[in-house]
Formats: sequence, structure tokens, C-alpha cells
Amino acid sequence: MKISFFAVLLVLLLSSCRHRKEPVLVKFGGETQGTYYAVTYYADDSINLKSSVDSLLNRFDSTASTYKPNSIISRMNSNDASVRADEMFTFIFQKAMEVSEKTDGAFDITVGPLVYAWGFGLSNRLKMDQHIVDSLLPLVGYHKVMLDNGKLIKTDPRIRIDYNAIAQGYAVDVVAAFFDSKGIQSYLIDIGGEVLARRTKPGGEKWSVAIEMPTKTADDPRTIKAVVSLQDMAISTSGSYRKFYEQNGIRYSHEIDPATGYPVKHSTLSVSVLANDCITADAYATAFMVMGVERGKEFLKKLPKLDVYFIYTAPDGSMKTYYTKGFEKLLKK
Repeated sequence: MKISFFAVLLVLLLSSCRHRKEPVLVKFGGETQGTYYAVTYYADDSINLKSSVDSLLNRFDSTASTYKPNSIISRMNSNDASVRADEMFTFIFQKAMEVSEKTDGAFDITVGPLVYAWGFGLSNRLKMDQHIVDSLLPLVGYHKVMLDNGKLIKTDPRIRIDYNAIAQGYAVDVVAAFFDSKGIQSYLIDIGGEVLARRTKPGGEKWSVAIEMPTKTADDPRTIKAVVSLQDMAISTSGSYRKFYEQNGIRYSHEIDPATGYPVKHSTLSVSVLANDCITADAYATAFMVMGVERGKEFLKKLPKLDVYFIYTAPDGSMKTYYTKGFEKLLKK
């Protein structure tokens, strides 16, 4: 008796469906760069890549962490003539220069001396006044540094660069590239609030990422202001309400304006930026925090492809939001 081709094909398809494995959900996390990291992914088996990710992030810190005295960036800040930039350092530097140029210096990795002086680095904060600010401002300016054959050239040896406003975003991208190389196609990576989502969950559902409600104090409980549905996109949020200190009734944010040398004092509480990669989202989130909502709106006219979500305080003290149309489309109702 002859069996038709279509009958054989049906049997093969049914057999294939019975033996097809459901994707396995894997979750793990840890500490890196002075903050947390958390990853979620779906794989064909239950392989756990935590040790590989930890190793990768440790290597990243050996390049870009100012908290490690023997890292490449620390040695360059110490004017070690023998150190040369590796591929990671170079990529971050080039992206930083690009964003600095486009934002007219609102984003600037040479703001390091001011960050430390205001008490947001390794050293104790100084008793800041206009004289100290004026003495440090000549050390700030992205055009005062360059890479030449892997060597950092400074116009003044006292210049110190700081990758903290961009490194976490790139670390997310580095882990994402590692997952891609392992054939993992559906994942969510979060390093200190810098997040990248790849594809969707197995059932077709997009990844959900929360935007935090700004708080009055750093110890207030965390609540959600909005939720974004992400697929093949990164989001970074920068805020002034978690990392700050108060002195004589004045709140000093860790976001330093490279133009004035002072912590930003405008009404913007947080900024969330969407981009195709996390290093871009991270850098622009910092730039928009420096600009504030009004300057930020004007800047968006130059780069209409950027999508941004501002949370700010109105003159009457109420909390307001402003977001682009592209961002609105991804907000969960």
C-alpha cells in the first residue's frame, strides 16, 4: 500500500512538535560597578551563564572602573605612560566624544574632578565655593582630551576622565553581545537600571520595564510611575533623587553641569531615554538631566529620533511629565 507524501509529511511534523523542547527560563544576578545586575533569558536548555557573565563584567571593570586603582581608566588618570586603551575603552571614549559634540558639552567625561570635589567619587568632598569651582573648571572640557594610538592625550595632566555616566550602559551592551554569541535570542539585561530587551518572550509578549516614581528622600520606598513595553530596544533612566546629599538645607545632586561646575538645580527629577543600544541611552539620559526639561525639548528638535520621558516639578510644586510621541506608543496603559 502506498503512503502519500502529504501523509508522511504530517507524521514528521507531528513527531517534530512532540519532541520540540519548550524554552527554559533562566534568571540570575549579582553585583558589579557598585550596583546590582540582573539578567533573564530563555534558552533551549537550562544552561546558567552566571560565571561567564561575572567574568565578563570583572574584565569590564578592569578597563572602565575608576574604583579599581589598576584599571585602564585609573592608570590613565594617574598619567601612567605605559598604559594603552583596549577595545572597550576606545569604544566608550569614541561614543562619549560623539555625544559630547552633539549635546554641546552637556555630556562630558572630563567632569571627573568636579564630581570628586562635590563628594560623588572616591575622595572626601571639599568645602566647595566659587573659588574652588573656578580652579577646577579649566580641567573640564571634552575637547581637552583625545586618544592617539591608544594613548590618552590631555592638555593638562590634572584632567581626569570619568566613565560612570556611560559605562553601565555599555556593560549592558557587552553582556548582550555575549548572549548573542551563545545563540540566546530572548533576554532582558539590567545593570543598575540600565536595561536592554531583546526580542519578545516565547509567547510573543514584550518585556515590561518600570520607570520609578521620584521620591523626596533616598530612603523612601520605591513605587512605579510608568511601565514601558520593550522589544529590541534599550532604556536608561537618570535621576537626581537617589544620589544626593543635603547641606545647610540645600540639596546637591550627583549630576554636575560641566558648564557651571555646580550640581544641576533645575526642576527635572528624572529622564528616561530609549535607544537601539544601551550606551547611547545611558549617555543621553545624563545629558538631558544636565539640560533640564526646557533645554531638553529644544535639543530634541535637533535629534528627533530620540525618545524621552521627563519627570519634573512644576512651579506649583506638583509633579509633571513630558514625553515624546515615540515614547508614548510604548507606555502601558
